[in-house]
Amino acid sequence: MTDGSVDKPTTGASYAAAGVDIDAGERAVELFAPHAKRATRPEVLGGLGGFAGLFSLKGDYREPVLASSSDGVGTKLVIAQAMDKHDTVGRDLVAMVVDDLVVCGAEPLFLQDYIAIGKVIPEMVADIVKGIADGCVDAGCALLGGETAEHPGVMEDGHYDISATGVGVVEADSILGPDRVRAGDVVIAMGSSGLHSNGYSLARKVLLDWGHMDLSGHVEEFGRSLGEELLEPTRIYAKDCLALAAESDVRTFAHVTGGGLADNLSRVLPKGLSAELERNTWTPAPIFSLIAQRGRVERVEMERTFNMGVGMVAIVAPEDTDRAQAILTARHVDNWVLGTIKRGEPGAPSAATLVGDHPRF
Repeated sequence: MTDGSVDKPTTGASYAAAGVDIDAGERAVELFAPHAKRATRPEVLGGLGGFAGLFSLKGDYREPVLASSSDGVGTKLVIAQAMDKHDTVGRDLVAMVVDDLVVCGAEPLFLQDYIAIGKVIPEMVADIVKGIADGCVDAGCALLGGETAEHPGVMEDGHYDISATGVGVVEADSILGPDRVRAGDVVIAMGSSGLHSNGYSLARKVLLDWGHMDLSGHVEEFGRSLGEELLEPTRIYAKDCLALAAESDVRTFAHVTGGGLADNLSRVLPKGLSAELERNTWTPAPIFSLIAQRGRVERVEMERTFNMGVGMVAIVAPEDTDRAQAILTARHVDNWVLGTIKRGEPGAPSAATLVGDHPRF
């Protein structure tokens, strides 16, 4: 190139020469197909390879309402790529989608994923899909289809982003939400498995950029490496929430993601009601303390960025508190009474407030 023009190739151009390897894509499908086939339901029609996934809405529904949710995993993927470990982030993806669906009482039916990757490495894609399939099995939904798109020149080799859309169903008269919440109701917390999939931009800045911590380095408080702690998959609460709603008087749920506990709980409260939550009912896991201390992160910033150890919240009728806790305990879900719903000024904006201090935090 001598005059600003682009030299033409000496041989015929091809998609492969442009950076897209169709053969690698087909090999990736061969590798992940067995995983995808595990994540199914009886309502799924046909198999892999169609232009559209088919799902027959069977069952004795009276007035079925479809619910949908879309999400991704965010910059937690940077940790997976740095550690070259890709078989867990798919579980994070499923959790972020299906745990939003169950907030309104919807049973997750199926999920479709999208993987954008700089260069298709079949084994890497297969690992990602394996994690997605594992998550779908845990959530009881089908992996109905998806797309893997190779983006050479736009994304670096080995870099990728993932997203998904899920669909669920709930009877019209069983939809959970703010209209069911009453003063005196009890707020039950369900413990998180760690950071889940939110706040990783702050966590990476504090621990890796500023703290220069090694992802492979052992951390005594965790009993494992920093990277392993940061890649702990997001807990999937879908089946637990559905069982709780079926067996006790649940008003609604709140999935604690970006924005933290107070903001997400406020989303499911009606005007004129507020939630008072007691910090002294639990101690956040060591990962939260490490970030707060290393980054000198103020409490208000921690609480609006991270879940702080609470991944899902159920609001239940006060007379069903013991029953709800027994159901969760039997399902091996760490849970505790977090607070209560209180009456405020009529028409006042809903709000959730954290009071007191965490023990040993």
